[in-house]
Amino acid sequence: MDVVVVGSCNIDLVSYVPRLPAAGETIIGSKFSQGFGGKGANPAVMSARLGAKTALISMVGEDSFGKEYKEDLIKNKIDVSHIGTTSKAATGVAPIFVNDSGENSIVVVKGANDYLTKECVESAKDLIQKSKILLCNLEIDPKATLHALKMAKSFNIRSLFNMAPATTGLEDYFQYCDILVVNESEAEIITGMQVPGVQEAKTAAKSILQKGCQVVIVTLGENGAVVMSKADDEAVHIPTPKVQAMDTTGAGDAFCGSLAVFLSTKPELGLQESVYRANRIAGITVQSPGTQTSYPHWKDLPPELFGEERLLKLE
Repeated sequence: MDVVVVGSCNIDLVSYVPRLPAAGETIIGSKFSQGFGGKGANPAVMSARLGAKTALISMVGEDSFGKEYKEDLIKNKIDVSHIGTTSKAATGVAPIFVNDSGENSIVVVKGANDYLTKECVESAKDLIQKSKILLCNLEIDPKATLHALKMAKSFNIRSLFNMAPATTGLEDYFQYCDILVVNESEAEIITGMQVPGVQEAKTAAKSILQKGCQVVIVTLGENGAVVMSKADDEAVHIPTPKVQAMDTTGAGDAFCGSLAVFLSTKPELGLQESVYRANRIAGITVQSPGTQTSYPHWKDLPPELFGEERLLKLE
């Protein structure tokens, strides 16, 4: 396997609204859609559509949502041999509100995802051991995520940890992950700092790096990303082309999945170039509605994204 993902499967229930409702307010939406999502399945689908050999370790419920999800993952050429089924909870769901500017507000009901245990992860030992990169998140039992990171480290497998949804009290996790990916709000939760822009993101990245991981990436939406590794004297801002966003749901997951592909299949590009290309792909996804429905296949992307010539031009 090129990429193995340990994480959640959720059914997205998306309502399009003129603006996000205030507390206690009822507003009229313009459209509703249902789709496949989750911070495990999303990057796995993105990875597979970019041509990487991809496997997902996850848990769904014994219900129609769970059955439909596994069938869809198979259609996306994802290895589902370690996606379990539980009768103890329904397949996870995520009611999502998307406003006219493409901004979103999401509630995740984890359901079956909470029954993905460290024992489930351990049963996929051979799969993880033969992978090039392991991708994890926090939409499952945190103990299962930590166990996966420890396994990757013990096998000398590179790990990419998207610490989302972020929370405090995760100090034990940093030492086991190679690459930590967070957005502005997640960086704020981890550091206690405000991260309204690039300079603040650089300061936050430096602070997070001291917690034990090897590389920190703070994604900044339309402003690109900030990258810092232990070998760097200072954080580097990686810009991204401006686009007209229609729906930003799942863009961060698309970034993580794309980054995992470039790092595992084209290591010669290096970290900064890989981040730039992953952000280019994430920028393409926000121009279409939906989560996985907005994820392109490699054949539909500009060939330059998979070429040898460097695309990143830093000032």
